[in-house]
Amino acid sequence: MAVISYLRVSTSDQTVENQRQQIEAAGYTLESDFVFTDEGISGAVPAEQRPGLMEAIRTARRGDVFVVVAIDRLGRNAIDVLSTVETIKAKGVKLISLREGFDLSTPAGQMMLHMMAGFAEMEKSIIAERREAGIARAKAEGVHCGRPQFEHGDLIAGLWAKGMSYPQIAAELAERGITAGKTTVYRFKA
Repeated sequence: MAVISYLRVSTSDQTVENQRQQIEAAGYTLESDFVFTDEGISGAVPAEQRPGLMEAIRTARRGDVFVVVAIDRLGRNAIDVLSTVETIKAKGVKLISLREGFDLSTPAGQMMLHMMAGFAEMEKSIIAERREAGIARAKAEGVHCGRPQFEHGDLIAGLWAKGMSYPQIAAELAERGITAGKTTVYRFKA
């Protein structure tokens, strides 16, 4: 039986050393071959795009113990976290989350995980609502939100309105020294 440890920090100026110390303080011996890290990778990044986590899961074998300091080290998206937990469980690996203080391979641990995932999803929705409210307020104050406005959009729309084709519009823009990709030109077609 091996103890697989997964350590993750969101920014490059943070260190995984605190997580390493917490796992050791909980009584787990860390062997370098079984410690996997993702440094400078947000929990919002899907599990399959985090090389350290993917390697930890590939390394884990039936009967191993997979230890994380907290469930949010596995991710912040409830669906992604649940999928990761299921992948680990399917390998016959016991998953321990220290902060929450439970073994996620037990029925009680699974229940706690689902409850936490629900709260995380609710929190994410609240953050999205706040963000949308902020954007609406900014727009009401006349602040432009989103991608920068293309300054020649009215010109392109006018050329489309005259019945010009894309090649003709592209040639006209080139004559005027205006650079616009095909997608940009078609965005202004009525």
